[in-house]
Amino acid sequence: MRGPGDGGGLQLWFAPELRFLLASRHRGQDVLRVSYDLTSSLGHVVQSLGVPLTEVGALTVDGWPVPPEHRPGDGTLVEVAARPRPQPLPPSATGFVLDVHLGALARRLRLVGLDTAYANDADDPELVRRANAERRVLLTRDRGLLRRRTPWLAAFVRGTRPDEQLLDVLTRFRPPLAPWTRCPACNGDLAPVAKAAVAHLLEPGTRRTYDTFTRCRSCGRVYWRGAHGGRLEATVTAARAAVTGRG
Repeated sequence: MRGPGDGGGLQLWFAPELRFLLASRHRGQDVLRVSYDLTSSLGHVVQSLGVPLTEVGALTVDGWPVPPEHRPGDGTLVEVAARPRPQPLPPSATGFVLDVHLGALARRLRLVGLDTAYANDADDPELVRRANAERRVLLTRDRGLLRRRTPWLAAFVRGTRPDEQLLDVLTRFRPPLAPWTRCPACNGDLAPVAKAAVAHLLEPGTRRTYDTFTRCRSCGRVYWRGAHGGRLEATVTAARAAVTGRG
């Protein structure tokens, strides 16, 4: 943190990794000065500026660590650090649950074997309820959701393209991967299946060209390494590099 300036309100220094979450007019400021009513918690002030507490590591006031519930004094100097990466998942975590805007990310997480719940009609209360009941990490790009609700563990997903989002989640949590074991469509388990058992479901060209298949135990979809296999292999390779720190 740079030295304090004039008193009045609060002075906040945000780690560079967090500044993209601030309003554009604030991103270039080393120390952000804001008015303060002396009653709001520090966590409320930080989130009101656009930075969800899920993305925040330590909060310090005049050099001393404080909890988000702390109510600082007028003229206080606040340092807002980014949450360190990697952020190990708690042993009780069972997987992820994604908001309605992250369907493409859900398919990629399932491709690399991560238990990923997703429904394109789930509202915010349902997302939080499921995250808490099933011990899933809530992933979203909706900062309002992270401010309004209280999931047990959540993260703001960085990036606008699904491949960027996948690498962001993997480098943050570094979960163990098991590629090609989950159905990208429904999250069910995949199991090897004999070609003869699914031949009636295949197009003639597929029957002639491929011999190795898996089938979802839940929805019955059949999978094989088709023409799109190279692109999917590249996604899996990048995912493995991300979780081992080589991405």
